[in-house]
This record gives sequence, C-alpha cells and structure tokens, in this order.
Amino acid sequence: MADLPESKAINEVIPLKQTPPKLPLTPEERAHLKSFKAKLNDIAALDAAQLSQMLEITRERAHMLKGLAMFQSVPSIGPKVAARVVDMGYYSLDEIKDLDGADFIDRMEAHLGYWEDPCLEDALRCLVHHANHPDSKREWPDFTDERKKYREQFGYPASRPASAWYEHRGSEASQPSKGEGNI
Repeated sequence: MADLPESKAINEVIPLKQTPPKLPLTPEERAHLKSFKAKLNDIAALDAAQLSQMLEITRERAHMLKGLAMFQSVPSIGPKVAARVVDMGYYSLDEIKDLDGADFIDRMEAHLGYWEDPCLEDALRCLVHHANHPDSKREWPDFTDERKKYREQFGYPASRPASAWYEHRGSEASQPSKGEGNI
C-alpha cells in the first residue's frame, strides 16, 4: 500500500456531490490512483503538486485534472461545462468566485468566436454561486430566471459574435439542446 505524498489525508475536503467526475485519465494514471487507494472523487480535494506526484504527471496536467474534478463537484455541472471553464484557464472555484456570470459568458463567447447556448450562462452563474456559497444545493436551471431578467434589462454586448454554437460544432451539437441533466 502506498502512502499519500506529503502525508496529506484525501478526505480533508468533502466534495460537493458524490457522483465521480468524468476525467480523461490514462490507464496508467488510473493504476497510480488505485495504488494510492484514492478515488476519482478525491481528485478535487488534492493539491495539484500532490496529484502530480501521485499520478506521475506534469503539474499542468494535474491542474487541469483537478480543475475538471472540482468544477464537476458542483451540483448539475458536467464534464463539458467543466472542460470549457478549464479551457478558459480557470482551475478552481476560488479563481472564479469574483467573476460575474454574465461577464463570464461574454468573455467565453469572445474567446470561442461564437455565441453559446443560453443554458451555459446559467451553468456559469451556478459555478460562480457555488464558489461563493459552497454549501448551496442550487443547480444550473435555478439560474435561468436570473439570466433572463438580466439579459432583458441589459442585453448582450455589441461585440457578441454573430454565429451560434451549433454552427461551429460537429453533429453532436447540430441542434439547440433542451437542457437535460448535467451540461
């Protein structure tokens, strides 16, 4: 049985939800995780340096995996939303706690070059909310009315991309979604 690096206990931080995150781990990384008797749910609570050492991966990859796990620990947030947030360069809830949900999606759309499904703004608002209220049980659909009221009052920036997300993705996203389950 291997010991955790730096003798840190895995269960120091309780994840927000018990569903294991979906992470792009290699078979070798899964074997290393198992050798430390760690579970996928533990990754969000580990220090990136500790995770890097455990899985024998770069710090950059450890930050990415930890970020994916942490964002998926928020109720109703799935791997696709987590990946988009990580792709924007955010790896922890602490890094997004001072963001505004509307500004967050506006910056994401500018980065992507197309406008996103409005449900993604709800999901980003949910993430920011949980960064500031970790014990909250609110899920992304709970932010729809807030988004609608905000957009009715303030609209979207004039610089918002003209084309939609479904024009830029493969067949999986060829139609707007109905917002089912974890996004």
